[in-house]
Amino acid sequence: MRATKANPVIAALGRLLRLGVVGGGPGSFIGEIHRSAARLDDRYEIVASVLSSDPQRSRAAGQAIGMADDRAYGSLKEMLERESGRRDGIEVLAVMTPNGAHYGDCREALSAGLDVICDKPLTTQLEDAVDLVQRVRASERLFCTTFNYSGYPMVRQARAMVRSGELGEVRQVQVEYVQGHLAEFVEGQDKGNEPWRFDPIQTGASLVLGDIGSHAFHLGAFVTGLELTRLCADVGAVVPGRVVDDYAGILLRYENGARGVMWTTQAAAGAEHGLHIRVHGDKGGLEWRQEHPNHLHLTPLDRPAQVLSRGGPGLHAEADRCIRVSLGHPEGFHEAFANLYSDFAEAIVARKTGAEPEPLAMDFPTVDDGAKGVKFVEAAVESSRRGGGWVDCRLSL
Repeated sequence: MRATKANPVIAALGRLLRLGVVGGGPGSFIGEIHRSAARLDDRYEIVASVLSSDPQRSRAAGQAIGMADDRAYGSLKEMLERESGRRDGIEVLAVMTPNGAHYGDCREALSAGLDVICDKPLTTQLEDAVDLVQRVRASERLFCTTFNYSGYPMVRQARAMVRSGELGEVRQVQVEYVQGHLAEFVEGQDKGNEPWRFDPIQTGASLVLGDIGSHAFHLGAFVTGLELTRLCADVGAVVPGRVVDDYAGILLRYENGARGVMWTTQAAAGAEHGLHIRVHGDKGGLEWRQEHPNHLHLTPLDRPAQVLSRGGPGLHAEADRCIRVSLGHPEGFHEAFANLYSDFAEAIVARKTGAEPEPLAMDFPTVDDGAKGVKFVEAAVESSRRGGGWVDCRLSL
């Protein structure tokens, strides 16, 4: 368990990685998640911030979370210029601004020589996502897109079981992400929803697909190890008067011929969270629900069903490395997010020191995964516009 391991960042560098954050200021849900995830395993020290597009508000918010007065910046440009002149300047930038700002923020960070952690969706336009892939490769920096559900121990257990052939050849995939917080028309009302999410320019081609459908897409690909090749989609709004998408029903085809179904919505009245995946191969199936994240249900073809517990005996190393506390003490959303930050830190340190990275630390979602998520969103929207025709969603990178 990670709680008993030496800190690889301290061991290699003698200090923590210096992290700057942009976005996620007052009123943001995801900002606090990113910052707490970065701190959880003592891999990073948050030393600089830009927490609002308003310079005065940004500086005040940075000071309020403990930034030094001269490192609570008013803009990203100011942060990058000032930090580049410091011997103790930031090495990594975490981006959690509105979707429409991701591309520009990440591009500038890469140009400044920083490793980057970016919230999903990677960008609002596919050409921008592909450009970031090319920039990452040219810069030889590392890039993590925070599809954070891939950090849950039992999701990594599921991935390892599929990889090792325990389910046989994957034949069917069912994935859903069902929320209810937009079941009413809340646009223009103060109900905890950032107003930019209802602006198609800021949110991208589809609110529901960029916001949560991209998570469902990545989860299916991550667990199965299969590329999604084609899809057939119905995307739109079920709440009267809404101009952004809040619903998508999608048929999926994977590279090995496996078939799948995705249901994702933010407008299912009474639903809580509802991220759920089932994978069935020719030897059996598995099922994981994010509302009960510490258990993975395994249904072999020729043996009794089993419930595997996080922290229990017999798990794959991929799951064991992500566990902090022993069996019976539940872990959840913050810890899964932190697993991505910790894996990313190990990869950065390996690059800095010229060492071979721990292979299991390299399972974090990359810029390539982020770009594939953008391609998925655009393909689903295109399919729906065609009346539900099949669309190729492969992305050659």
